[in-house]
Amino acid sequence: MPTLLIQTAFLGDVVLTTPLLSALAARHGPVDVVTTPIAAPLLETHPAVRRVIPYDKRGNDRGWRGLRGMARRLAGERFERAYLPHRSLRSAALAFLARIPARIGFSGSWSFLYTEVRRKPAEGHESDRLLALADVRSEAYPPQLLPTPEDRRVVAELLSGAAIGPRDQIVALAPGSIWGSKRWPYYPDLAARLGERAGAGGAAVVVVGGKDDVALGDQIVSAIRPSGRAVNACGRLTLRQSAALIGRASALVTNDSAPLHLATAMNTPVVALFGPTLTEFGFGPLRAGDVALGIDGLPCRPCSSHGPSSCPLGHHRCMRDLRPEVVTAAIEEAGAVHRRS
Repeated sequence: MPTLLIQTAFLGDVVLTTPLLSALAARHGPVDVVTTPIAAPLLETHPAVRRVIPYDKRGNDRGWRGLRGMARRLAGERFERAYLPHRSLRSAALAFLARIPARIGFSGSWSFLYTEVRRKPAEGHESDRLLALADVRSEAYPPQLLPTPEDRRVVAELLSGAAIGPRDQIVALAPGSIWGSKRWPYYPDLAARLGERAGAGGAAVVVVGGKDDVALGDQIVSAIRPSGRAVNACGRLTLRQSAALIGRASALVTNDSAPLHLATAMNTPVVALFGPTLTEFGFGPLRAGDVALGIDGLPCRPCSSHGPSSCPLGHHRCMRDLRPEVVTAAIEEAGAVHRRS
């Protein structure tokens, strides 16, 4: 009988669950996954996944009626076991109501709905901590995403329209975040600095993000002088195509947000900018050579686990004190642009 995994948390959490998916597939064969509609396309092409079942918990499937309907659907599939990496009452109740015989989750408030309870490590990277649900501690299962050839074709066409060829270096910028205090305010300044190098054979600049980031992307691209090569891809690509674009880049500069984890899964070097949160929370860059920048010594940092919508103290020093020249130097160290003489 098939195995199920339920993961309906934030997009970055879904990406960081892919090592667990790989470990479970190695043990049980490809698994079915219940996830959000936005994350579903990322997992549809993953080799560890047999089938993706979208669960629109904020939309068509919201509330008790939606929960019962999804539970009935899952019950009809006769899953033998369900893994629940997200400590959520909704996820725990879904597996329970679907009458899945074995329900494996982390200890917490909803443990009474599980048949097997595992302890989630308090330290380490989140992708490694999630592997504890399968009793696996191994670097053999890194985060992984697999865009399709069509996804890559669309990206190549977008870049070609901006005179960016297949051999050109690209620095991708991801300025957005659903948490306002996580947004670094100097992306236009950084783009201008990168644009100054473009005339000497430096990297082109591509801004990645969703529809809500289009105006900011336009502002960033307009900061690059006319001789610089740049394109605003915000709102123009699907999520999986955005992953393919990030995979094409020489480096990604990003806030503490989902694109960081997309880059990790696509093996793209990362320069991550941390303000109200810390890498010690377990959601920073994962690979050797990746860079996390932040302002040490601020008594107000961190101010929350996710980062509030705005700075509670009004000064936002955790981001404003992180200067563009420091980020530029980190990109140079990554080899994505030429160091100025």
